[in-house]
Amino acid sequence: MSLASTLSATPLSLLTLLPVALAVYFVGIVVYRLYLHPLAKYPGPFLAKITDLHQTYHALKGDRHLEFWRCHEKYGPVVRFGPNSLSFNSNTALKEIYGFKSNVRKADFYQAFWASKDAFSTHSSIDKSVHARKRRVLSQAFSDAAIKSMENHILAHVRQFCQNLGGLTTFGSVPNSESKGYGEPIEISDQANYLTFDIMGDLCFGKAFGMLERPGNRFAIDLIGNAAHRHLICGTYLPIHEWHLDKFLFRKIAAGHRKDFFYHLLKAKDPETGNGFTTPELWGESNLLIIAGSDTTSTALAATIFYLAHNSSKLQKANEEVRGAFSNVEDINIGPTLGSLQYIRACIDEAMRLSPSVGGLLPRQVLPGGVEIDGQLIPEGTIVGVPHYSIQHNASYYPEPFVFQPERWIANPGCGVTTESVALAQSAFCPFSIGPRGCIGKGMAYHELTLTLARMLFLYDMRLAPGSNLGEGRPDLEHGRRRASEFQLKDTFTSMKSGPMVQFRARQ
Repeated sequence: MSLASTLSATPLSLLTLLPVALAVYFVGIVVYRLYLHPLAKYPGPFLAKITDLHQTYHALKGDRHLEFWRCHEKYGPVVRFGPNSLSFNSNTALKEIYGFKSNVRKADFYQAFWASKDAFSTHSSIDKSVHARKRRVLSQAFSDAAIKSMENHILAHVRQFCQNLGGLTTFGSVPNSESKGYGEPIEISDQANYLTFDIMGDLCFGKAFGMLERPGNRFAIDLIGNAAHRHLICGTYLPIHEWHLDKFLFRKIAAGHRKDFFYHLLKAKDPETGNGFTTPELWGESNLLIIAGSDTTSTALAATIFYLAHNSSKLQKANEEVRGAFSNVEDINIGPTLGSLQYIRACIDEAMRLSPSVGGLLPRQVLPGGVEIDGQLIPEGTIVGVPHYSIQHNASYYPEPFVFQPERWIANPGCGVTTESVALAQSAFCPFSIGPRGCIGKGMAYHELTLTLARMLFLYDMRLAPGSNLGEGRPDLEHGRRRASEFQLKDTFTSMKSGPMVQFRARQ
């Protein structure tokens, strides 16, 4: 055969060999990840060991939090949920991964949360020193003094929320013996969303979204919810983010003088450098505050009302505590009396344990030198984490983990709740995460939740709307969604939810 004929046949030969070469390459990757990878000894779903698309699928489906829980139920305390990723389900791992001395950083997952290359927030900062600087500045907007200065703005929206509940109870309804004076059913998740988005819009931008009063303004809830979901999906498989594939694959998802948060953020300076936030940084922090400060708090509020409405004896105790502490609704303000409502706080904590606003795993990447977690030496570069929903339903820390028991948070030896059992429960409780990356708005969230619930319970009796099961699990749903007593959430990094349907009447 001549040289010319040999060369002319080469392209065809290469085309024939290319699929074979690719097949060999991919088989090699699969064999390596299954049998030769440093994490090969850890159990987990077969597909998860091969590709991160396993968790991307569950992120898109909205059951990522349940998939972690199912995996830990099946495989034990350590699960390989990606080719280079491990999930742990213990209070010791929680501290070793997220604690102050842990040799980890935020994973590249958080790149998908950047509003732009110059507008990453405290939440999405990967570099530890950058995060520390941002947090020092941002913390000034969340100080007790700053929150107290914003109380009037918060109260204005809480009053409107309570007024909505009262106004909606009489609209179109005629009291009769069957209704017992209760009004029309109200969808609590919607009202909770309107409240928290109005508060954060007011505090971040100096102007509320007006959702509590104007239905036409409520479209932003879906936009922001979809934005959080996009972040989660792209974060689980970064090529989707880097190649902008989300625009094609997930079109629906990809889309005065006052002291508000901006006042404090503009005024705040880093005590070490004297510098404040740049304009892009302010944009990044606003993006964080709207999503983290609204979506998560509204879920906690809706969940608490769900569990109280489904547990009449707990609701009665909550009513008695609030009504025994205050004689006038306008006395219910941020302060020591509100802070002393121990049972209300326990109800909030138990609701956040059962239905955490962020139910999945917050990924961390192991730094050079590795890290020891639960006696296992984890190599550099591994992604690790503890899923909130999984650990907060771990029977080792919470007996009867799917039962709403606010009493588990209040030491009472006469009722079998010891100081040690409360401390054990607290050691695995992480709805705001823990350590240096824990949620900076935790104090603000508790103030909002306690203030709203106390005023609502002081003003109204409430009950679950007869015949309604919105927000409940059902036997025909997937494993993990079959408990009628559990408030169901869709994991979109934060959460989407519906229900419960509740009726109100003026307190008797």
